[in-house]
Amino acid sequence: MTVPRLHPMHSSAPLAPGKLDPAFLQQLLGRLPRDERVIVGPGLGQDAAVVELGDRCLVLSTDPITLTGRNLGWYLVHVNANDVACMGARPRWFLGTVLFPLGTSGEQVARLYQEIADACQKVGVVPVGGHTEITGEVSRPVATGIMVGEVAADKVVQGGGIQEGDSLLLTRGVAIEGTHVLFTAHEARLRRAVPETLVNRMARLLEEPGISVVREALTAVDTVEVHAMHDPTEGGVSAGLWELAQASEVRLEVARDLIPVREETRAACRALGLDPLRLLASGCLLLAVPPGEVTALGAAYAATGVEWAQIGKAFAGPPGVWYRTEDGIQEVTGPFADELHRLDDTTRGHRVGEESGAAGRTSR
Repeated sequence: MTVPRLHPMHSSAPLAPGKLDPAFLQQLLGRLPRDERVIVGPGLGQDAAVVELGDRCLVLSTDPITLTGRNLGWYLVHVNANDVACMGARPRWFLGTVLFPLGTSGEQVARLYQEIADACQKVGVVPVGGHTEITGEVSRPVATGIMVGEVAADKVVQGGGIQEGDSLLLTRGVAIEGTHVLFTAHEARLRRAVPETLVNRMARLLEEPGISVVREALTAVDTVEVHAMHDPTEGGVSAGLWELAQASEVRLEVARDLIPVREETRAACRALGLDPLRLLASGCLLLAVPPGEVTALGAAYAATGVEWAQIGKAFAGPPGVWYRTEDGIQEVTGPFADELHRLDDTTRGHRVGEESGAAGRTSR
């Protein structure tokens, strides 16, 4: 098959950090070859690919972790497992590629492998391959993971499946990962501006409540009819909602005040002048379900200790997201560069070294 040549939308102009401009990305994706066995391919609002194999489907996701150091292996496994679970599949097998800079010690590499092993055990997946390399081509560790899961062909949940009238739910709270990243990069500053109890909570966010949404995603598909799920990451919940709206071609109206923001997240963002709804959001799950299913799903979540909130509704109309507030209704527009990109290299984290404090991700 001949692949058409790509013509970048912005010619030689440098691109902004973070996710590609959606229109440019759509242009690129539209020129890729296709396969009839691919049920879900690359696209806005799709967390993973789905390939049909008879009555079963393989679900495959890949995401990198960049600007990293601490907890690299933990992030790498969990964020990829989340994407697979958002398609209704159970994560099974993991592969990781990690590039370390010159000067990396054996102790650092061993620590990464232990983090990957611990995270895989936590999620219930098996590492099956990958690649590790020391190279002068990077100045800090760069890691990419691939997660493979499986699901019955009739149980696949697509990111573009929202229907008019669906209720929108969000679990746990926005920017759990982003808040922990801010803590690792700005602990001293936050301790001067935020009560100690809240800063201590920020330090524990990777463990409590953690960034894995596998349990609540699988609970949802085992309990009710789910039309769509999404693991919002870079650009925060605002970007995640917008991606869902575009993929499903619906208008999403969301009560901004109903979006759960943890107290420690609100405090960190206030201290650093950031918007929590546009901050790295792993740790929460967006769901679209028929309104009649909300009560049953809420009961299932209550039984398993998952916090959740009903935040909005889907309507027919031009695709997009609108936040309702006391002052009226406001359209959510891009660009959706993550709030972490608003911080310069000095404030975003330790520059380069054994334990860089920041961790970000560029999603597909």
